[in-house]
Amino acid sequence: MPQPHLRTVVVLAAGEGKRMKSALPKVLHPLLGRTLLGHVLTAAAPLAADRTVVVVGHGAEQVRAHLTEIAPDATPVLQAQQLGTGHAVRIALEAVPEASGTVVVINGDVPLLRAETVAALVAAHEGEGAAATVLAAEVPDPTGLGRIVRDAAGRLEQIVEERDATPAQRALREINAGIYAFDAVRLRDALGKLSTDNDQGEEYLTDVFGLLVSAGEPVGVHVAADHVETLGCNDRVELAGLRRLLRDRTNEAWMRTGVTILDPDTTWIDVTATVERDAVIDQNTQLRGTTVVGEQAVVGPDVTLIDTVVGAAATVLRSHAVGAEVGPGASVGPYAYLRPAARLAEKSKVGTFVEVKNSEVGPGAKVPHLSYVGDATIGAKANIGAATIFVNYDGVNKHRTVVGEAAFIGCDTSLIAPVEVGAGAYVAAGSAISQDVPPGALGVTRAPQRSIEGWVARKRAGTVSAAAAERALAEGASAGGPVAREGEAIHGDAETVGRPSAAGDTATE
Repeated sequence: MPQPHLRTVVVLAAGEGKRMKSALPKVLHPLLGRTLLGHVLTAAAPLAADRTVVVVGHGAEQVRAHLTEIAPDATPVLQAQQLGTGHAVRIALEAVPEASGTVVVINGDVPLLRAETVAALVAAHEGEGAAATVLAAEVPDPTGLGRIVRDAAGRLEQIVEERDATPAQRALREINAGIYAFDAVRLRDALGKLSTDNDQGEEYLTDVFGLLVSAGEPVGVHVAADHVETLGCNDRVELAGLRRLLRDRTNEAWMRTGVTILDPDTTWIDVTATVERDAVIDQNTQLRGTTVVGEQAVVGPDVTLIDTVVGAAATVLRSHAVGAEVGPGASVGPYAYLRPAARLAEKSKVGTFVEVKNSEVGPGAKVPHLSYVGDATIGAKANIGAATIFVNYDGVNKHRTVVGEAAFIGCDTSLIAPVEVGAGAYVAAGSAISQDVPPGALGVTRAPQRSIEGWVARKRAGTVSAAAAERALAEGASAGGPVAREGEAIHGDAETVGRPSAAGDTATE
């Protein structure tokens, strides 16, 4: 025989959400790191229920797939026809006939609900030995919500849906939050007595309270401390409003732990992200997914981090990162793009207009600007010059490049993988390196330069360039300066081409 369940959670997630005007079921719309359904399940999790049942309907397969990801122990139960909340709870309990004790029912679209509030509701219900307890809230505008109707002594008399309410009842501002605790035995009995004699022709779960009151059973009302927790979502406008409220709550919580958020109105931190003490978050910043920002790190302005770890005292400025790791004291940006498996070691640098993918940048190594680093390992203190391309893809397969410790890669270089540049080696600017460069060697693939005298005058006659050249040549002749002869190489033989120079033969800082 199965053991009786002392607590069962039922989440109502079968509704279509027509006003969302979306192919995505309403409960799967995202809100700062979790779906609406994910937030509700998180709020219920501390109850440690013996069984969690999620009633699915519209988009059932999508909801089931999502449950497999976020709550694999939950049991999805199909409500093929949406015949009301009472009908939904009835088929949920039919799926768990052994359930006893307390049944907690929660609407699937209340993402701001706190776990503490759910726990307080259940504690009040069980402490008073009630047959049923409803979570209520006093709201500024109750339009569209079910009302709590009390008798002269303040006891719950009934819960009335707005469409079925009288004008006097509609004036009430104490509303039903759609969250309940029931005694399982008395709930089953009352569900069997529900009728569809109402405006919608549905079985209302709220009618259970009237039936229990009529039978003399004890029912209770637990009032939420903050009505904002009970807000639901029916359309995209309301979803945006909930998102702002959750943003404000989340930002305030982080600031109270010692995080500096310079502009809370433009800072969006998912509830799944982590920010450590003395971190500074500048304006227009999004921390999404499982992102972690370490102590004293500075992130922003204009940064989006998704599932990214930023180490202590690191800096990320005007950049985008997905699935990356930024080591302690490292520097990123502005305008850098860190793709999945980009790993930057301690005090490394990835600068302006640099993209890094599936690569390790070693301690103190620098990729200052205008470069692509893909499928590479860059050793400690290596310096990658501007406009360097790690050529990792041959059209079929990806290949890896290794740059050794303290190596220098000159500007405008292509490293054609698979290839290795040894420790302390230099690569001359403008080279295309397809063979390994030994440690301490100079790799160079430049062709000799030619300067063809008089080419502009012959081929671009009448242009501003031709006029400028003519003036410069005349000035040079009158000053007695050197004038190149046709076909002469002005500079760049095989020996001089690799010498470090201000023109960037090796690398830039």
